[in-house]
Amino acid sequence: MRSEVMSLPTIQTLAPGLSRIHALLAVQSGVVILVSINRLSSLTTGYVATNEFMRWVDFNNMLVLPLVSVVAFYLLKKQMEYSAPARPEGRHLLLNLTFVIGIYLLAASYGNHEITNYLHLRFCPDGASSDLCRIIIFNDDDFSHWVFFTGFTLMNVALMLLQVLFPYPTTLSQGDKWLLVLNGLLIGLGIFANLAFEEIGLDLYVVALLAALAFGLLWRRGSQPLLVYYATAYGLGLLATAITKGILV
Repeated sequence: MRSEVMSLPTIQTLAPGLSRIHALLAVQSGVVILVSINRLSSLTTGYVATNEFMRWVDFNNMLVLPLVSVVAFYLLKKQMEYSAPARPEGRHLLLNLTFVIGIYLLAASYGNHEITNYLHLRFCPDGASSDLCRIIIFNDDDFSHWVFFTGFTLMNVALMLLQVLFPYPTTLSQGDKWLLVLNGLLIGLGIFANLAFEEIGLDLYVVALLAALAFGLLWRRGSQPLLVYYATAYGLGLLATAITKGILV
């Protein structure tokens, strides 16, 4: 009887709460809001230095906001790994490599896109008027997007599969589910804002792929924190975009 009583605090200690997960997902929601302010307001249109090599909007989008987001995702990954028993090393290593490759490609895409977007808007506003402008515009509008969506897909797929590999050890409360849905809703609004008012491109198919994976894993594995979050974010973003564009009307 004494040993059973003594073991209860240990079990509770090994099954951490969701407060850190909620906080890290809230950081992502905050990043989405700051990205919108950074891009849509005039607060960051000034130049970083007197040589005008970059604007603050480009600097923030390349070095500040993505860095905060990636650090939060990494800490989220570590929190999932700490919250569950160990799993086969082979699958864990593969998903870790996928996550790292995704981060590298995301970083490469931001470095390519933000610089060429600035050059495109400032020196090539009339389109591909020269070979230099043609190259800048291709990097801005095409190549950087391909690299970004490849990295974005790899990183988010890895996180969802890591959640399956390291399931949360206890049942989610209704309050936890609502907080996950709230954070997912904020991300969904960001997805909607980026998709609904532009031509359908690769981004819509990437969101549809991630939404399908999230709902499929949610159906098979149940209410795991990240699966609830991703299903809400990508599902609502995709649904709102489809309705706005008349796809479901």
